[in-house]
Amino acid sequence: MIDLKTPAEIERMHVTGRFVAEVLTEVGRLADVGVNLLDLEHHVRGMIKRRGAESCYWDYAPSFGRGPFRNVICLSVNDAVLHGLPHDYILRDGDVLSADLAVTIDGWAADSARTIIVGTPAEEDLRLIRATEDALEAAIQVARPGNRLGDISATIGAVAADYGYPVNTEFGGHGIGRTMHEELHVPNKGRAGRGMKLQPGLTLALEPWLARTTDRIVYDPDGWTIRSADGSRTAHSEHTIAITEDAPLVLTRREAENPATRTGTAQATENA
Repeated sequence: MIDLKTPAEIERMHVTGRFVAEVLTEVGRLADVGVNLLDLEHHVRGMIKRRGAESCYWDYAPSFGRGPFRNVICLSVNDAVLHGLPHDYILRDGDVLSADLAVTIDGWAADSARTIIVGTPAEEDLRLIRATEDALEAAIQVARPGNRLGDISATIGAVAADYGYPVNTEFGGHGIGRTMHEELHVPNKGRAGRGMKLQPGLTLALEPWLARTTDRIVYDPDGWTIRSADGSRTAHSEHTIAITEDAPLVLTRREAENPATRTGTAQATENA
């Protein structure tokens, strides 16, 4: 069943979204050469506790994972792109770090992800990140009443194709609201004009993620961390949005992020 949200409920999700954005901004500020992923995890735990939020990841146990997830943020490095378990790894110059966070506040969820470069950026990594950001922004713009779910998927796939990157459809966007995952899977490739018609009140987490040279994935022995099958680098961008009568509302937009001026991409090199 699709749960359409009222304007008041969307505003409550927006409260959560602003906090998620704040945390991801802080992760981008702290991630630097010599920083341990476990230190980032513990810092985020403290922020969540102080805010009175609840992690959507802690004890999360879907069919594709191995046992309950016992961390509050996904941190994926280089060829790892999704569900990265924070572990004893010290960030190095040039690492590509994807951070994905979902929490609830007063029973309402928001989910967002960003990819940054630690230290010295490589142009090919910046381009990959930019592709996910562009795909996300383009998808947001078609998330309007009267369009269809397939229009979102087709838009993401088209941007990836323009950049020359392959697309995996096993993991993608999803409905979100009272829980992190609600009805509707939003693949990152599809056919325009297909799928359900978009309606005001629909809330979605859209998340283009790409690997540079493959659409195949492999799992780490931890049963969670997903990597590109050929070891090529990856990137992941995600926002929680609400479809309204007017323009789509991005509930997890970071303050310094401005797609019109590409400040979002500039954020990827804030540690350079």
